[in-house]
Amino acid sequence: ALSALATLSASSPRAYVYRGFLTDAECDHFIARASPKLAKSNVVDTDTGEGVPSAIRTSDGMFFDRGEDDVVDAVERRISAWTRLPTENGEGMQVLRYAGGQKYDAHLDAFVDKFNADDAHGGQRVATVLMYLNDVDDGGETVFPETTAKPHVGDERYSACARRGVAVKPRRGDALLFWSMDETFTRVDHKSLHGGCPVGAGGVKWSMTKWIHKGAFSRGHKMKFPEGVCDDEDANCAGWAKSGECEKNPAYMTGDGRENDGHCAFSCGTCPRGSKRLDGTAAATPADAG
Repeated sequence: ALSALATLSASSPRAYVYRGFLTDAECDHFIARASPKLAKSNVVDTDTGEGVPSAIRTSDGMFFDRGEDDVVDAVERRISAWTRLPTENGEGMQVLRYAGGQKYDAHLDAFVDKFNADDAHGGQRVATVLMYLNDVDDGGETVFPETTAKPHVGDERYSACARRGVAVKPRRGDALLFWSMDETFTRVDHKSLHGGCPVGAGGVKWSMTKWIHKGAFSRGHKMKFPEGVCDDEDANCAGWAKSGECEKNPAYMTGDGRENDGHCAFSCGTCPRGSKRLDGTAAATPADAG
């Protein structure tokens, strides 16, 4: 129902909230299906050396394949109707679980490299639908710190993090749609920068994300590089590697040697001999360097 729609930000970024987008049964289904598959790990704090929980990509996440079951398929069709973009333009939905204190630092969903944004590979990510699977009373908001909309300054209903910009409080069944590109899909909207505020102590937040591309997307859930290119997929990789995550969480960082190639191959020194980074420089491995 259109009456369930609310405009969070009319421009830069264009962002809208759909109340009750998911049913309670759908929320329960996604949490139950995701729970056994969550990849868990801690990240070592680079200042203290202590293991700290984090909701960066190294922890508490899993993907559903597109159309994996009837419930996934129904929600993907609903997203398509809302965004007016075909279901084949979407990536598989990702479920994340944030525990107390966990957050996701501000970032853009649009790709910053030309290869992943190329039309031959589905094109740029143009929209994101973020769905909330449970209520969060303290923190956990999705915040847009750079938006042109009026921030929640002084509004005690929001956490200090959320008051830095315009934000959405996680409410079970609600969905947030925002556009990472302008209306012509030619320019990245840098004001779509967003983050997940820390969840309050003792709390938990379940969310599910659908990234949607300009064109049909037929690849897996990872960034893809041209043949002969090996690089990190996240700007945080160097810090994680320095903190020992290559050894502590190899499945995510360096892959399993089969279907999963890992997300931080360059920083972990596992790039194939002779490969290059996206910028054309050598992707040296320990063997190469020695």
